[in-house]
Amino acid sequence: METDPRGTAPSRRSRVTRKPARARYRRAAVDAILDEALVVHVGLLRDGAPVVVPTLHARIGDHVYVHGSTASPALRALAAGAPACLTATLLDGIVLARSVAHHSANYRSAVVHGRGEPVTEPAAKLAALERFTERLAPGRWAEARPPTERELRGVAVARIALDEASAKVREGPPGDDEADYALPVWAGVVPVALAPGAPVADPRLAPGVELSAAVRALAGA
Repeated sequence: METDPRGTAPSRRSRVTRKPARARYRRAAVDAILDEALVVHVGLLRDGAPVVVPTLHARIGDHVYVHGSTASPALRALAAGAPACLTATLLDGIVLARSVAHHSANYRSAVVHGRGEPVTEPAAKLAALERFTERLAPGRWAEARPPTERELRGVAVARIALDEASAKVREGPPGDDEADYALPVWAGVVPVALAPGAPVADPRLAPGVELSAAVRALAGA
């Protein structure tokens, strides 16, 4: 059984039971997926019913941070310590098999179980907001106006520890039934990648403002 570098085995909740050979329990594997993914989904119970919220995130050390308006019921619940499940998925390819039953996808996913923790200290909130910004566009924090005290008060930040996390990865060609390999049907993988496009300027951009270094780097310009 694979364990993380500290030698801890997966918990009952984090153990992958379906296709266990695809499981990755090392923190490096989980961290890499969380750091590459732009969006995570946070699932929790609200008023007795399940709610799943897509949101931007940032990993800082041993925690995943999320943020949003202080008016968000889901974020308030998370900051109040609600149990939650956070997931991230990276789609790497469409797997086309010779049979319909074996069509699939190549992916990397991470699942984190835990309870939300509030981040209320102003310096810690500011550090989290900087990480959020730098994840979207490295160098942007130094280019844009920093948040005001009022804006900072209006933002709620919560985090979930990475104590109970696992990853699952599928890679490679389709796995057809042996009898189907002779079928005259094309089979293989069509890679899928998320990539930035050409920047589109805000219609109200002030005259003479050129692309900044962070925007050029993000767009590959």
